[in-house]
Parts: sequence; structure tokens; C-alpha cells
Amino acid sequence: MKVSQKASSRHLAARLLCAASVAVLAVGSAQAQEAPAADTGAEEAAGDEIIVTGFRQSLEAALNVKRDSVAAVDAIVAEDIAKFPDQNLAESLQRIPGISISRDAGEGRSITVRGLSSQFTRVRVNGMETIATSVDGASANRDRAFDFNVFASELFSSLVVRKTAEASLDEGSLGAVVDLNTGNPLAGKSGFTGAASLVGSYNDLSEKVGPRVAGLLSWRNDAGTFGASVSAAYSNTKTLELGNNTVRWAQARFDSVNGVNCFTTANSGGTYNAGNAACDQATLAFHPRIPRYGEVAHDRERLGVTGSVQFAPTDSTKLSIDALYSKFDAVREEKWGEVLLRSNERSINLINPVYDSNNNMISATLNDAWVRTEHYKRKSSTEFYQVGGTWDQDLSDSFRFTLTGGVSKSNADIPVETTIIFDDRDAQGYSFDYTNMAFPKLTFGTSVTDPANFQLAEIRDRPSNVTNRFKTAQLRTEWDIADGFTVKAGAVWRRFNFDLEAYTRDTAVCGNGGTSLVTSTSGTIACSPSSLFGPTAVYGFPVTAALSEMFTLGKAGQPAGNTNSWLVPNLAASAAFTGLYSRPLANDTGNIRGVQETTKGAYLQFDAKGDVLGLEYALNAGIRYAKTDQSSYGLVSGVNATVTRSYEDWLPSANLALFPTDNLILRAAIADVMTRPTLGSLTPGGSADGFNFRVTSGNPFLEPYRATNIDLAAEWYFAPQALLSVAWFKKDVKTFTQSASLTGATFAQTGLPLSVLSPSSPAALNPALLTQPIWTLSTTVNGSGATLKGWEVAAQIPFKVFTEGFFGNFGIIANATIIDSNANFNLQGPITVARQANGSLGALTPVALTNTLSNVSKRAYNGTFYYDDGTFSGRVMVSYRGRYHEGASGTGNLLEGYGATTNLDASLRYKLTEWLELSVEGNNLLDTYRYRFTDFDADRNYENNHFGRTFLFGARMKI
Repeated sequence: MKVSQKASSRHLAARLLCAASVAVLAVGSAQAQEAPAADTGAEEAAGDEIIVTGFRQSLEAALNVKRDSVAAVDAIVAEDIAKFPDQNLAESLQRIPGISISRDAGEGRSITVRGLSSQFTRVRVNGMETIATSVDGASANRDRAFDFNVFASELFSSLVVRKTAEASLDEGSLGAVVDLNTGNPLAGKSGFTGAASLVGSYNDLSEKVGPRVAGLLSWRNDAGTFGASVSAAYSNTKTLELGNNTVRWAQARFDSVNGVNCFTTANSGGTYNAGNAACDQATLAFHPRIPRYGEVAHDRERLGVTGSVQFAPTDSTKLSIDALYSKFDAVREEKWGEVLLRSNERSINLINPVYDSNNNMISATLNDAWVRTEHYKRKSSTEFYQVGGTWDQDLSDSFRFTLTGGVSKSNADIPVETTIIFDDRDAQGYSFDYTNMAFPKLTFGTSVTDPANFQLAEIRDRPSNVTNRFKTAQLRTEWDIADGFTVKAGAVWRRFNFDLEAYTRDTAVCGNGGTSLVTSTSGTIACSPSSLFGPTAVYGFPVTAALSEMFTLGKAGQPAGNTNSWLVPNLAASAAFTGLYSRPLANDTGNIRGVQETTKGAYLQFDAKGDVLGLEYALNAGIRYAKTDQSSYGLVSGVNATVTRSYEDWLPSANLALFPTDNLILRAAIADVMTRPTLGSLTPGGSADGFNFRVTSGNPFLEPYRATNIDLAAEWYFAPQALLSVAWFKKDVKTFTQSASLTGATFAQTGLPLSVLSPSSPAALNPALLTQPIWTLSTTVNGSGATLKGWEVAAQIPFKVFTEGFFGNFGIIANATIIDSNANFNLQGPITVARQANGSLGALTPVALTNTLSNVSKRAYNGTFYYDDGTFSGRVMVSYRGRYHEGASGTGNLLEGYGATTNLDASLRYKLTEWLELSVEGNNLLDTYRYRFTDFDADRNYENNHFGRTFLFGARMKI
């Protein structure tokens, strides 16, 4: 079934030429790829020329990329082939002003640019936009965000971050466009060149060693007309994540408090005794939903291969073919010991609760508690490939074109995502103490090491797959009309496909009485009614030693007196016993969906340089047009529904650079930009209830995020390899998306066909009800806009500016980003009534508040202190990211997010010969904990985990 809509975006061409005041630095990927890759070694004097090599050469090459651009750009260039300065691309990017990263399993995964999350950043590999999606982590990436942990850093020669827009630059970013560039064989030396590295990686928490191997081989003929290169990288790492978790905090009514019954009937049924001060205080306070300690083990294996062939038969023609393949396999295994307060408070007796000033129940003892241990394992595999071709042709001295095209695919597959659960639903004497919110004490009163106390109560398996595909073709032309004046024009066609499939085998062993819902190898069991409590209740299979294994918690920051050993399910034995993998798959309806976007666009841009009244300038100004045809599908009441629509954007932009002196650059930029809506929000999937006149779904008619960006900057290149800069930026975002419910609507407003309704429902039987304003629509809508502005300050200072000799080999790289933003949020806040007139617990209270934009840290700092004399080099790197929230939370909490983090890394390299170098590196030397909160102001613990220090030691050879 299909419905369609055509929407036209605003036309902003009138603002084009008045925007001729832009910039802050940018360069094309070709420039970054062709940055010279020098040999490591000492500085050498050739006549009066000083040749800089090693780490300082990479800094100078990156500054040249920045300095030579008209738009706002920052870059990181490899010191040499197969020698990127960091072990992870995201961790390299965090060294750039305005960029912060999110970590997963202790390594960088995604980036935030100037306060805007990875959703608002476009990534291109060798000039082609693409999405790489991994699935390892607390949750799979099912959106437009790019996962940098898919790739080995050794495969890349440079990263270029474009912070301001140009008409000739692909649209789709409110934050930045990031170019990842692999090798460029024609830019190398003639003959064969190559490099290989062998590194061992040791994590002090897992106490495991894994290999990291990389190699590159390149060849170019003497004439410089043909070149080819191939590179490969392999790594295997085993790390641990240890800590605690609450799965949020919540409010609920308990069975009793300090021996006083809160209900007229124990455990279930009856009426709540409103007005009892102790019961009401416990009800309205927030308590941890699932307090627990545990371990998450990560086993990650990466293989990456790149290949490039370039042919330049004449000075006017160059043909290039680039290919990239990456395979990222991961196993995530979790073991938890917990109490499931969530939804079970009604049967729990509360003893000696203690409350803090934020209305948190920070400690208590629980009787008749629902003790649970669980064992989780997910196997995932991401395969990424990209093949692209480029034809660069000079038709004359003044006219040239570039034709590019290619395909990419990212396939993230989860064949196994299994959880087995043991329960003890009448445990006594459990206590939690969150006086130290980050490191609680959790103590089990009933033995959690005796199989006789547990029953195998629940089994889960949730296989899924996310596939992203890109196809693109683009023509770019340049015409030098006069000295210092160039016209650029081009056209692009791009198609993006996102497809998600998810299924479940989840079930509880017992329903509400009767026989078990799961058949084991020994048959079924007679289950008790769910209202039965106590040691005689049957809600699962008896646990035996053969179905279980012992777990002992390591160094998770837990205090003395914590329970550190408990029984967990043996996954293989329990899955076989319950026949889990032979159970039929059921649709996870909300996660069977997809989007196809086809973009057709064109641009016109004018580049000029010269001088006015003796002041040298360079500028570009132009407009980009993009038409997006979108088709979204999803399951609506079990029926596959497809919605199509289209919209247009006119995106003017301008960049201006002024050169008051040879070493001073003043920049300005202005642009209208857009980012397409999140993929999860675009699905029409959901449910249509023709009995209660309610439709819950995504919103395939969402408008894109649109903003006007303004940037100003000053850069002083006061010495070779040196820079002092300051930049100011402002993003006036016209709209963000937010959840909303609309009452008093008609069914026609949903845009859905009648076939999604149950044929027996009143709405289907009486068409007159379809046009009446009696429907409630729950969906995602375009909400009010927001403003973000901030400052970036950066310094790159080689001590050679001040002194020669030993101290001249030192240097500092530092930057700071300060951001001010505000956005309005409409959230569901705390319950304020313990008992309503109808006897039920009060509802969540609507709360409107103003806070920073999601994912925005007000402060971020990065610093590197280095030494490099050509033979020996060392670096110490520190990065700080301030506290930030990720948006709406749940269960009455407001705005959950992460606490501030400080990470310290270091590296040492020693060049034994011209062809052999030894290295030692240390990552996360402070063993920083990642603290996550559930409520921004109340600071309730969501999780607090650490990943250990990682040490790398190895050798690198080159030919």
C-alpha cells in the first residue's frame, strides 16, 4: 500500500550574495590525499631549505591544508604510510578543536562537532558519502551516525574536517563533513615503497594480549603515469567493562514500609492506604529499578583492506579506482547479579529506607525481593565495502571536469543475541546503598550461589540485521574565466537505502498458571498462578549445577561488603535445555522498517581571489539545490505500509578569507544547511487501534533539520609549524524533532490506508468515524528550534620558535571549545500523587524546561605535549569533555546523559635505523570511569563503568 505527499522547502536564494562573508578553513579530499608523506628522520638542511620530517612534518602538513583553504577546515595527516598518529580514527578527531567523542568498550566510536551529534555529521570515504554501522555496544546504531570503530586507522592517510559549507560540498550536515582518505600511489616515490607494523595490545583489566598487524605496499613507475597500492590491517582485542547499573530510577508503591502495610491485602490486590506518611514517601521517592553489578566482556576482531590504482597517461588526464573492505566481528558477553524492583514493588517489603535531598531513596533493605541473575551474549558482524572511480580531465588550460561514481554497502548482522535468566522471587534481606551514588554497595541476604534457590524463568533471543547502501554519481566542472576568478558547477545523483529487520524468540517459561510455555528436554512443568508467592511458587524450571556457572566480579569499584560472587546461567546448556534456537521467530514490528532516499542536486559556485585597496582576499559564494525523494516502509498492525514524499532545499553559502599580512588570516562564513530526519522517526510502522481510535507510529512526513550557520575566525601563523587561532560560531536551528501526542484528529490526518485497521473494529465498520475528530495520534513531530553558539581557541607552538637544541624539539598543541546553547523540552516528569480518586497511582506530570541541546558539552579541552628529534619522539595527550545530556529519559526522570570525563594517553617511538622503529603506547592511562546519569539535576546513577588501561608495544618496518 502507498500514500504520497510532495512538500517543497523554503527558497533562500535571495540570501545568496548577501552571504559573501564566510569562512574558517576547508580543503578538498584530493588536496589532503596529496599532502606529501615524508620519511621519518631528523631535520635536514638542503641549502637554505629546511625539510621537516616525523611527527612535526605531519603537523606542518595539516596546517598547510588548513591555511590554503578558503572555508573552515582542520586536518590530521599521517606521519608516513601506514602510520596514523592514533590507534582509532575517532580518538584522532577529538584532537581537533570543536570535536568530542563518545566511547564504546573504551575506544572512540562516534563524534560530536561543535555540539551537534554524529546524526548531524556527514562522512565521506575517498570523496564518497557513506555510512558504516557497527552493532557492538549497549545498543546498535540504527541511524545516520557513522561508527569510526569499524575501520583500522592504519588504512588512512588523512582526515579532513570541513566545518563550514560550500555550494560544491555535499549537503546533509549541520555540524561538519568529515573526509577519510586512503592512499594515493601517484603521489609517492617511484618504484616500490612499503611498510609493515606488528603491535601487541594488552588490557590490564582483562589481562589479555591481542595482535595488531598492518602493512602497505605501493608502486609507481618512473614516468609517474601509473601507480598502485594495497594495504591491510588486522587486529584482535579482548577488553572488559566492569561496573554497576540501575537501568534508571522509578517511583512505585511497595507492599509495606517498616512493617506497616501499604495495602489492605498483602502482595497483590486490595486497596492502597493513602495518607500513610511512610508509604507515601516511599511511593513518591525515586528508587533504583534494577540495582546491579556486573561484567561486560568485549572480543573484537577487525580486518581491513584497501586498494588503489591510478593512471595518468597525460598531464591532462588521471583515472583512479579506489576500493575499501572492512570486516568487524564482535562478541559482547554480560553477566549481572541484580534485584528486579521494576514492576515488582507491589510484593516487596521495604525496611529502613533513607532519602536524600533530591527525593532519591538512596538505601533500604528489601524482603520478598525478586532476585535475578542473567547471562547475555551477542555475536555481531559488520561487513563494509566501497568501490569508487574518478576521472579527472583538463579539456583546456582553463576548463576541467571531475567525474566520480561508486557504490558502498554496510551490513551489520546480529545472528545471536541471547539472554537466559535465573530468578529467586521471594529473597530476603537484600540491601542497596547509594550514599556514594557512583559506587553503591549491593548486598544479597539470600544465597545467590546455591542453584536450589533459583528457577530458570525467562529466555530471550533477538536476531537482527541493519543494511545501508549508497550509490552515487557526480560531475564537477571548473572554468577559469579570468585570472583569480573561477566558476564551478556540478550535478549529483545519490541513492541511500536503509533496511532493518529484527525478530524475537523472547518468552517467560511460565504464564499465569497452567503448564509451562517452554518445553525443555525433560518435558513441561506445572506452573503456579502469578499471584502465588513464597518458596512453593513455580515460575520456571529448577536450576541445576549443569545449567549454571559461578561468576566472580573483578575490580568494579565496589566498596567493602558488596556481594561479589553469584550463580549465572550457562548459556549453551540452558539454551539447549529449553530448545531456545528451535523456537519460531516473531516479528519485532517496530524494528522491521526501511527508508530509501534518492537525491538529485546541482550547484553553482564562484571562486575569486585578488586584492582590494591593497588587502588580499579569497572567497567563494554559491548555491546548492537538492531534491530528496523519500520512501519509507514499516509494519502497521502487521501490514507493510509504504509512504512516499519529496522535498526541495535551496542552500546558499559563502566563505571569505582576508589576508591583512602574510601570516594573518581573517575568515567569515554564512550558509543555510540541512540534515535529513533520523531514520527511526521516518518509519510509518506502528499500530492502528480502530476500537480505541488511537494510532501510534513514526512520521515519514517529518521535515529536515534546517539551520543558518555563521562562522568568524582569526588565525595567526606566527612561525613555521605554529598557529594561534580563535573562532566564533553560531547555529540558528529552525527545528528539532520531539515526541508528541495529538488529540482531536481525524484518521485521514495519519495518511494511512484503511487496510491497516482491523476489519472488525468500529472504525472499519463505520466509515463516518474516520472523519470525526476523535482520534489520538502519537508520533514524532517537528518542534521548536534552538540556538547554539560558541568559541574555539587553538594553539600549536613548537618550542623551536623560542630556542634551539634539545628544548627546541618540544612542542604544545592545545585547544578549547566553549559552547552556549539552549533548547526547550516537553517531558514527562515525576508522579506527585500516591493515590488518585480511582485508587490507582498518579500519572507522570508534564514538565517544560530549558536546557542545553542534546549531546552538547559546555566545555571541552584537548592538549598534546610532544618531543621529536627525528630519532626519538614522545607524546602525552589529555582530553576533557564536560557533562552533557542525550535528551529525554523515562519513568519520570528528566534528561539523562553522561558525566565529565578526562582521558590521558601517551606514546614513545624510537627509530633504530632508517627502516626500523620501535614503539610503546598507553591509552586511558587514568582508567577513567564512564558515569551515566538518569536525571540531569537529581544526578541519579544510570551506570558507572571502567574499561582498564591499554598498552601497545611493537615495531614498524619500511622499505
